[in-house]
This record gives sequence, C-alpha cells and structure tokens, in this order.
Amino acid sequence: QRTTKWVLAHLPDGQPDFQGYWTNATYTPLERDRELGTKEFFTPEEAAAYAKKRADIENNQPKDNIHYDDRIWQDESYGKVVSRNRTSLVFDPPDGRIPELTPTAKALAAARAEFVRAHGASEEASSRSLGERCISWGNEGPPMLGSTYQANLHFIQTPGRFTVRHEIMNGIRIIPVDGTPHVAKSVRLLHGDSRGKWEGDTLVVDTTNFTDRTPFRGPPATARQDIFSGRELHVVERFTRVDADTILYRFTVDDPGTFVKPWSGEMLMRRMDGPLFEYACHEGNYGLANILSAARVEEKTSGGQTAP
Repeated sequence: QRTTKWVLAHLPDGQPDFQGYWTNATYTPLERDRELGTKEFFTPEEAAAYAKKRADIENNQPKDNIHYDDRIWQDESYGKVVSRNRTSLVFDPPDGRIPELTPTAKALAAARAEFVRAHGASEEASSRSLGERCISWGNEGPPMLGSTYQANLHFIQTPGRFTVRHEIMNGIRIIPVDGTPHVAKSVRLLHGDSRGKWEGDTLVVDTTNFTDRTPFRGPPATARQDIFSGRELHVVERFTRVDADTILYRFTVDDPGTFVKPWSGEMLMRRMDGPLFEYACHEGNYGLANILSAARVEEKTSGGQTAP
C-alpha cells in the first residue's frame, strides 16, 4: 500500500504553515539527574519506564490533598511523553545541566534569599512571585518550557507576523517576521522583544531587551523554580516542523551576567485538537489580598514583626 509523503505547506505570503494547536507537555526534566552523567538519551524501554514512574507519582496524590483535583486538569496534557527519549531538555552543556551562576548572580541570589529571611514574603504585593500574582508563570518564555497543566499553544500566522498564544496565563507573543529591527535598547519588556526570520523552513526567533524580573520556568515537577535572569539575557529559538504532527523546538540561553556560559535545550511540540480555553487566575484578586491581610494581623499579634 502506497502512502502519500507529507509535504510542508506554505501560506500565500510564503511562510511555512505552522498554524494550529500544539502541546509541549512532557515528563522530560529540564536538567538531567546527576547520576546519569553525560547519558543524553534513554533507550525506548527506559523512556517508557521513566514516563510510567512519573505518571504513577502524579496519580498517587491522596484524596485528602487539597490539590487532588489537579489530576483532573493535568490528565488533559495529551499523553505526556519523554521528549525524543531525552534524559533532559538541556543537551548543552553535555552534562545536561544549567551552568553555574556568575559571582555577581550568586551574590544577587544570596541577597534575595536574605531579604526573604529577614522580611518574609508578605510585606507587600510586589514581594510575592509573578506567578502567585497571576502576572506570569514563566512558561510563556522565551524559552518556552511548558506548564504543569494546560501546556497548550496556538500558532497564528498573518502577513509579516507569527503569533504564539499560550493557554496558561493567556500569554500572547506577536513576533514580527518582516525584517523590522529590535526596539531601542532603552525599551525593556518582561518577555523581551522578539524578532523572527525564516531560514529555509525553520523559524528562528531572536529575543533581547529583557528586564531583570523576567521569569522562564517549566513545571515545578520538571524544572527548577529558582532560575532567574538579567537584562543581558539573549534567547534564540528555532522552530522546525518535522512532520504533520510534530514541531522540533530548540533554544539557546545566553545571559553573561547570570550564567558562566550559554546553555541549550530542545523539546517536541505535538499537534492537538483545539480550541484553547480561557485561563482565569484569581490568586491575584483574592488569595494575595488574604495573604497580605493575614500578615498584618500576625504583625499586630507578634509585636509588629512578620515571621519569615
């Protein structure tokens, strides 16, 4: 029986057609377990066993756990897989781990930790995380590392623009692909200024002009939550559609003020059925106000000092 070979379609303006709904849900951790050393790939059998282990962990939450219902939401992650049988998303450096922080970044991390220890995290709204304040989970990137649940994306293409819409946090990134330059260096954006170009059928996206509050984190179960970056952050992403149902996504992070050297990773995006649904995050409306008001009550009962 003859099968028709898949051919990448192109839109009327010449852009390769990446439109549609995709998921980047995966069990693959951002960083490799140290015990695996430089082992970059699992065997198919090892990958299946690892995925089963992770699935068992996620499904073993006791019913009296307040997050038990998360299983209902997370089961829609369209068959989480071990991406390309990789032992980690990071493949460079060869040990599959994020490089060491620079001395300046280590000092900054220590100062932030000391502030939290001395003042707690309930002094004011700005002392709480961007995720808790429903501003950004970090999955929007760049780089885009997925989310705990609803790790779903919608790619929309119009003449001169490539748009990435995230289901979690409703993050939308409109990427010019018409050759226009980056904005002035004095302009700083939480998720940076992205500019794309086509190299053959691969979309290459260059992002600069970040702030020093930019987050990029994957799900807590697969990515460290203490990752931070600086204003020198420079991210290059490459999107290559390899077949009708798969996009290979690669990225390189270069932040000389934070990491001693650049690091790179990759993951697969798999086609899924749409549409995306509204993600309504209310912690910033109710939970945050309650956290702060409770901290004020604690101050009154403890002599004016909020516990760290």
